[in-house]
Amino acid sequence: MKIDWAALGSVFGVSLVATVALVGLFTLGVVGLSKRESAAQQGNSATAVTSGAYLCFALCAAAVAYGIFLIVA
Repeated sequence: MKIDWAALGSVFGVSLVATVALVGLFTLGVVGLSKRESAAQQGNSATAVTSGAYLCFALCAAAVAYGIFLIVA
């Protein structure tokens, strides 16, 4: 049995980058939701912060759905 180390390395690299990006997006969404009240107290638009947080969560859901699509197809 031969192992294609280059293919294994590329799969590892892509999965590492995708994981870091997905966790980063989710973290931005959580931070955006936590900053909603402080933005409202400062007089800034809380809807922009909330919309940004929901956009991050939607991108996370889209990435997960695409991953499931790749597995099933």
